[in-house]
Order: sequence, then structure tokens, then C-alpha cells
Amino acid sequence: MATETPPPATPRPATEEFTEVQQSADFGELRRAHRSFAFPLTAAFIVWYLLYVLLSNYAGGFMATKVAGNVNVALVLGLAQFLTTFLIAWWYARHAAVKLDPRAAAIKSRMEGAE
Repeated sequence: MATETPPPATPRPATEEFTEVQQSADFGELRRAHRSFAFPLTAAFIVWYLLYVLLSNYAGGFMATKVAGNVNVALVLGLAQFLTTFLIAWWYARHAAVKLDPRAAAIKSRMEGAE
């Protein structure tokens, strides 16, 4: 039975190289692109979620308002929580594919010595 030889290990970058990349302008742009998207959207979603919780606790009459049949405002807003969660996940995936992944790939390829 023949055994396959594993491919040769690629040399790993030194700690200093990681520090250098972390302090580079490219990495700073990548970090800014991520933070400028993720932080505001996270804050907005937390506010939206807390608004729903507060309305549920302190505005029972409003939340019990019928929209159609047995469907009330609370159910609509609760389902909207799920919808916004999925929309944010989709939006982030799109943002990452367009803005973050190409920058990260460029940094990775420089770290691996491909450029």
C-alpha cells in the first residue's frame, strides 16, 4: 500500500510580520470598513429590539391593537424582528463579499508571499 507524502509546509509569518500588517494602512481600511458597517447596524438593531421589549411591557394596549383578524401589532412587530435579523445577515454577507473579502484576501496573499 503506497502512502502519500504530505505537501511541504508553507513557512508561517513571524510575529513581527503580523504586527506590521496590523499597523498597516490596508489593515486599518479593512477594520474601518468592517466597523463602519457592523457597529451602527448592531446599535440600530439593539435599539429596535429594546423598543419591541419596552412596547411589550409598557404599551400593552397598543401592542394588542388588531391589525387583521387575530393578528395584532405585537405579532407583526415580533415577526418583523425575525425579518430584520435575516435582512441584516444578508446585507452583511453582501457587504463582506464586496468590501471586506477582497481587502482581506489581498492582505492574506501579501502575508503568504504571493505578491
